[in-house]
This record gives sequence, C-alpha cells and structure tokens, in this order.
Amino acid sequence: MAWPLKRGGRLKLFYNMETSKQQGTINVTSENIFPIIKKFLYSDHEIFLRELISNAIDATQKLKTLASVGEFTGEMGDLTIQVILNKKKKTLTVSDRGVGMTAKEIDKFINEIAFSGAEEFMKKYKKDANAIIGHFGLGFYSTFMVSDQVEIITKSYKRGKAVNWSCKGNPEYTLEEIDREDRGTDVILHLDKDSSEFLEEDRIQALLNKYSRFLPIPIAFGKEKEWKNGKYEETDKDKIINNTEPAWTKKPADLTDEDYSKFYRELYPMSEDPLFHIHLNVDYPFHLTGILYFPKIRSNYEVQKNKIQLYSNQVYVTDSVEGIVPDFLTLLHGVLDSPDIPLNVSRSFLQSDQNVKKISAHITKKVADRLKDIFTNDREQFEQKWDDLKLFINYGMLTEEKFWDKAKEFALLKNTESKYFTYDEYKEIIKGNQTDKNGTLVYLYANDKEEQFSFIRAAKEKGYDVLVMDGQFDTHFLNHLEEKLEKTHFVRVDSDVIDKLIDKSDKKESKLDKTLESWLNPVFKSQAPGEGYFVTFEALDETAHPVIITQSEWSRRMKEMSKLSGGMNFYKDLPDSFNLVVNANHPVVLQIGEQLKQAHGAEAIKFDKEVVKIKADQESLEKLLKGKKEEEIGQEEKDKRTELAKQIEEAEKQRNEILAAYGKENPMIKQLIDLALLATNHLTGEALDAFVQRSIGLLGNHN
Repeated sequence: MAWPLKRGGRLKLFYNMETSKQQGTINVTSENIFPIIKKFLYSDHEIFLRELISNAIDATQKLKTLASVGEFTGEMGDLTIQVILNKKKKTLTVSDRGVGMTAKEIDKFINEIAFSGAEEFMKKYKKDANAIIGHFGLGFYSTFMVSDQVEIITKSYKRGKAVNWSCKGNPEYTLEEIDREDRGTDVILHLDKDSSEFLEEDRIQALLNKYSRFLPIPIAFGKEKEWKNGKYEETDKDKIINNTEPAWTKKPADLTDEDYSKFYRELYPMSEDPLFHIHLNVDYPFHLTGILYFPKIRSNYEVQKNKIQLYSNQVYVTDSVEGIVPDFLTLLHGVLDSPDIPLNVSRSFLQSDQNVKKISAHITKKVADRLKDIFTNDREQFEQKWDDLKLFINYGMLTEEKFWDKAKEFALLKNTESKYFTYDEYKEIIKGNQTDKNGTLVYLYANDKEEQFSFIRAAKEKGYDVLVMDGQFDTHFLNHLEEKLEKTHFVRVDSDVIDKLIDKSDKKESKLDKTLESWLNPVFKSQAPGEGYFVTFEALDETAHPVIITQSEWSRRMKEMSKLSGGMNFYKDLPDSFNLVVNANHPVVLQIGEQLKQAHGAEAIKFDKEVVKIKADQESLEKLLKGKKEEEIGQEEKDKRTELAKQIEEAEKQRNEILAAYGKENPMIKQLIDLALLATNHLTGEALDAFVQRSIGLLGNHN
C-alpha cells in the first residue's frame, strides 16, 4: 500500500511485498485534473489515438536507437504496432514491442505527469535519437477524454517483472507486478458510453488513415481479406495501414518522376496529376523535409486551400497551415515535415515563432527559385503551364513582397492572341503606341474576349495590343501592378470609346452642332434600357459604331473589388452605371438629326428661344443683386429668382417631352441602342426577341 502526501505533493510509495501491489495518488495539483483533461486538453477527442500511436512509435524508435549504440543486444523481432478493437469488451488496445517501462518509470512518466520520457531520452541520446516524436506524459492522459478506465501492461527491455498500471479517471491508481514474457507495452482503453463511436472499425480506420498513414514503424489494424468461396474472408496476414517510407523521407536522387506522381496520387487519389513538384530537404538552421506540388488551377472555382499536410517526424499534425506558410502557398498541395514546428499551440504562437518564420521564408524562396529555373531552362513549358500557374503566382506577388521581388522576372502577361510576355518585354512592345499625352503607359485589357470582341477589334485597328485579364482577383492585381510599375495605367477596352482609351489630344471635330446635340440627347435617352445609362456625344470616326455602351474603369473596378472582398462596402451596393455614347460623326446619327429638325425643329427652336429670353432676364437680375449678401436680398427678388429658374426648367421639360416622344416612336433609335447592347452582351430575353422582330421589320421596309 502507498500513502500519498497532501494533494499536489511528492509521492512516497510503500510496497506490500506479499502482493507486490501498489496503490497511490497521481501527483497532480488538483483532484479535478481529469474533468479538465476530458473537456479541455484537446479540442478534438479523436486526437487520443494519434497520441497513443505516437507513444508506441516513440518506444519502438527508442529500442532501435539503443540497439544501434549497443545498449540493447537482444532480438528485435517484429516491431509492428498492433491496434486491436474489441466491441464485446468495449476496449481499444494499442500494443507495441518497444522499450517498455519498469515500475519506477511508470511512476516517473505516468504518475508524475509533468515529466516526459522522450525529453529525458533525448538528453541522453541526442545525437542518435532524431526520430523521437514527443511526450509520453500529458499526451498519454488524452486517453481519459474517451475512457472510463485505462490500463497499461508493460515490460521493460531491462531485467525485471512486468507491471500492470490501472486508473479509472481519478487521481487514484493501482500498480502491480504481473507475468508477461515479451517486452513492450499494451495500453488498453475501456471506452466510456459517450465514446462508442471509437468502437466502430470504420471510425478507427479513418483515424489511422488521417494520423498514422506515414509513420515510420508498421502499424497493423485487423487482417488482410481475400476473395474466397464467393465472399471476402480474413487471412492470417496483418493489414498494415501505413507507408513507413513515404517519398519525402527519401533522397531526391533516389526518386523518379513516376515516384513523385505515385506519391501525389497516394495523397490525393481523386486529383489530376500536378504540374511539377519541389522536394525540400533542410538540416540547418532548422529541420525541414517535404514535397510541395503545383496543382492545376484551371478555373477560379477549383481553388482549394488547406491541401498541404503538416507532419512532425511523420506524425500527422494538421492540414491547416496558415501562419506556417505564407497565404499564397496554401494553394499548393503536398507535405511538410518538421520537428521544429511546435505542436498543439495557438495559431498566434505559431505566427510569432522564429523557427516558423524561418521555415516560411525558406519555402517562399525555394518555390520562387523553382519557378525561375523552369522559366529560364524551359520557357515553352512554362508558357504552356502559365494559365494553371497564373493564379498562384499573381496571388503570391500580390500578398508577399519577397515573392514579388523574385517573381517579377518570370511572371507573364498574355494577350488576346495567346502570346506571352514578361513585364519588361511587354513594356518595350507597347511603349511606342500606347503612351498617353502625360507619358503614362496604358495597358489595355479584356476579361472576356467574346463579350468584348468589338472593342478588341477597334483597339487592334488602332494598332493597340490587348491583354487578357480574366482571373478571379485580377482587378486587385491590376491595382498592385499600377503601384509597382512606373507611370502605368490599366484600362479595360470597353471602359470608353477607342479615341479616349489612350488620350493623345488629337481630338476630332464634331459634325453635330451643339443645338442639335442637345435636341438628340432626350431622343436617345427615351430609349435607354434603364436609369443607369447616361447619354453622351463623342466625335469619333464615321466608321465607328453609331452607338457604343461603355462602363467607367474606376467605378467598375471598385465594384468588382468590393464583391471579391465581401462584407458591407459602399461601392458594392452602388447600382451599375453605363455611358451610352452617341457617335456625333456617324452618318446614321447625322441623318436622324436632320429628320428630327424637319419633324420638330420649329417647336424645339421656339422653346430654345424662350429659354434664351428667360436666361437673359436671369442675368439682368443677377447683375442687380451683385455684391449683395444673401440676407440683404429682399423676398420679392428671391421669389423672382426662383420663378425664372422654374420657367427655364418648365420650358426645357416641355421641349424634351416632345423630343422624347419622337424618340420613342422612332424604331431606328431603339435599333441603334439595341445594337450597342448586343455588342456588349447586354441584350437578352424579351428585349433580344423584340430586337430580332424589329430587325426583320426594318429589312422589310427597306425592300
């Protein structure tokens, strides 16, 4: 019998020599430690299996290390770790043939939970024990999150009796000597009623696949099955669930391209083959191994983060690597393995950890170097893969300054003819013809070649080149390029008429006089598709379209950025606005103007004269009031000012109503606007059907 001191003190143990049985109290600071363990030790209770198997691996690795330095000279035998499920007894057992423990070691490493067997072992065998995984102390107690009772049956590789330690989830335990022939440890969990899920074979298999599939010691769960007598029957052969030598643990020289592809399929069975890979192998100033793959990202909707799996000495830790690698690298797939990344700590701790920062910087450099190497040595291959790489590279350049510094040398721009250029190459190509009057280099782009075809054609007829910018966050990236590249501006080809996309101050004269232009404004406005269309007149080539729909580069870009960033935003909630640009030099527009003159010119002139007369009275009144402060102006004068303004408004309103009525009855006006809408893919449904019917009618009238 053992008698504990006061709660939280050291244990003094007294043995009953007749029974070789010991009872005691686990040296913890509170009797309530077990409820705390059950609830708070880990957020996911399933982690207990990772901890148990890690401990079994640890014990086995210790034995191998001791054998390698001559401190264990016995037969190693089969070192397979067994995971055994017994539904009837409601137990789950993890059994290893590692170093085992003596009664004193049980007391030190289990009863004194502040200690760790692995820490002490590392101190003694630091040079030879690189494969030690972690702590057999607190990690072991995660078993009580799912168990009513936990037993340890263990025998040390040293001389001595085997012992059985048992605890029912409170500070009391029993420890007694038992008979056991073989060295090693069995940890037996008597699962509680709330943890019955862990009695299901599929659940345990899934957890083993998640946490243990690349551990360095074979792990057996159940038996292999073979097809016999029309059904699957169990054999005597253990079913090994893990690959003990995954590709990242081998030297790159020992692997072929097929080996890398095979390992990728092992990680991601349902994915396409990756574009290429990077094999990481660093020993100083930190330890890091791994393989990163560049997946194919052909469309924005296929983007999936959190595909990198993080391991510590082949023990799975997480697939949430934010804070460990830069955000853009989370688009990659693969494995990172480092014992220098602390486990089971907060995300904020990881982000401030110096080793993590060094690892992050190193991975960024290696990725950039690999891309530069492919670009330099096989540009044709790089260009072929650019559409799949673009999102990843641009995202990295946008979010990581150090990556920008390297990637600007190999990042590409693609034009509408599917030709690729580096930033410097493209600048040289367009600077002669696409520099505006202020010396700013204007990059024209389209985000949909089909929808913006007519604008692209107009730009090419001017001798301009047009880029394709159709990525998910290209709008954000354009802003970044404008900041980084000197005197540079990106403009979408449909954001203005061709003569104003690149302002060179060579403006054409308008064949429409200002009076006729003011009359035509309400005529075209009467047939505008909605409130968000604003009629303007531009003097363009007479061969340009009679009516063109454009959208401001700035307002459209702000809305697109707001939608992408999410959340409440002023620009996102603004309605769309478009410019309905009338070509003041097009023959059809000039013809409509002449027809308008004949139909309503006299009425329009009468209203215009009336407006001129009222404005003259307005000017006379303002001369009389000149120099007076607002409070010095009499009420009669204020009323007169208001009345004149109303008269002008009323006269213009009456004139515009007459002109708008003419426009609504003129099918040619609607036809010109619909043609402009059709050219920008804005004519659909009922409006498109009406356009087709009207076109047929106009063709009939022409005949």
